[in-house]
Amino acid sequence: MSEKTTWEKLQTFGIKKALCYLENDPDTNIPKLLNWVDKMDKENNLAGQRKAFHNVIDNPDNNWYRLIRSIWTDIDPDVRKTFFENFIVHSVTIGGQRQEKYKETHGCNIPWAILMDPTSACNLQCTGCWAAEYGSKMNMDFATLDSIIHQGKALGTYMYIYSGGEPLVRKDDIMRLCEEHSDCMFLAFTNGTLIDEAFADEMLRVKNFIPAISIEGFEKETDSRRGQGTYRAVTNAMEILKRKKLPFGASLCYTSKNAEVIGSEEYFDSLIEMGCKFAWLFTYMPVGVGAPTDLLATAEQREYMYHQIRKFRDNKPIFTIDFWNDGEYVGGCIAGGRSYLHINANGDIEPCAFIHYSDSNIHEKTLLEAYQSPLFMQYYYNQPFNSNHLRPCPLLDNQGKLAELVNNSGAHSTDLSEPENVDMLCAKCKHSAEAWSPVAEKLWRASKNLK
Repeated sequence: MSEKTTWEKLQTFGIKKALCYLENDPDTNIPKLLNWVDKMDKENNLAGQRKAFHNVIDNPDNNWYRLIRSIWTDIDPDVRKTFFENFIVHSVTIGGQRQEKYKETHGCNIPWAILMDPTSACNLQCTGCWAAEYGSKMNMDFATLDSIIHQGKALGTYMYIYSGGEPLVRKDDIMRLCEEHSDCMFLAFTNGTLIDEAFADEMLRVKNFIPAISIEGFEKETDSRRGQGTYRAVTNAMEILKRKKLPFGASLCYTSKNAEVIGSEEYFDSLIEMGCKFAWLFTYMPVGVGAPTDLLATAEQREYMYHQIRKFRDNKPIFTIDFWNDGEYVGGCIAGGRSYLHINANGDIEPCAFIHYSDSNIHEKTLLEAYQSPLFMQYYYNQPFNSNHLRPCPLLDNQGKLAELVNNSGAHSTDLSEPENVDMLCAKCKHSAEAWSPVAEKLWRASKNLK
């Protein structure tokens, strides 16, 4: 059950009171609230986090402080209030406590977030994207999506992310789920072309939905992979969201063709100017039979992104996550339910959006049964896959590791158009894994001050 315990209700009340206090005068009260946390943390359990926040708050010219302050100037007050309450109260505090409890009770991973595909349908056909091959073959109905969220909340998961296909093909159901689960935060990886004035008004109404808009660079790079006119449609969507004071960010996939653009200062400045508050970065993966391998970023390009993103974190007011190069901050791979998992439009429960293998389906198993399945337990017992956390991925960074996990568990390909042999998939990434290994070793040793 996801019903709050008495202790959870008391925590909720206390945090909401603190957030209300914060709303009144953030410039004055953010430092006061942090000082209150300092006094409450008598055993220094949050020493590292408190130090990081002090470094930000004690310097108003800091780019992170400017980002935090922009949440008050640029975001609708009711949307901001809902985000803070859902994220801090439910996703981090209550959810985090439940996750830890059930990890220990059941001896398996319990994810912080669930990524799921309402549909395989998409209105674009982007080069190198598996969804372009699937068409509109698969959909999860509303009852299934609703059940996933109910099951997830009972175990402590309050963050839900949509992908696809294009999730906004199902925008009515997505808004309905936001209403039904007003204590959760919802995010969608979307191409942005279906965001219009009416949908933005729906976002203002439900208050707990945030889009991460996929964009490949400037107009040339975006349209070359996503189709003529896509860049203009995306920037129009961003203009609508910014004008209506709605939070949004960018989803950036860097490839051999656009890494230098994606990682440029000019490009990040343009994202900030358009109103993006965050950027989630991925590197291209050749998933699917016939997926082009020439789009794989080179080791040099990946190193370039490593340095650029860290530099931007020191001087640009935008929150960034690089899901490959940030492994050092999260202890390696976060898939397989360690922090997140993926459920495709057919209901197959997969370790990761890029790992299309499964031994469980949501129509046949509960979430907890899937977390305890052979494939997910292979992740649980093998993570991290490398002591160098700059080599987090069992597919792209550790040659043959994914094949070992899949073969040991008896999992099968979930590709909706043409099943892909896991050994052949690993072979496509062999050169990239070998090229990245010495670069990752150099960066890892430097970051740890090792000789």
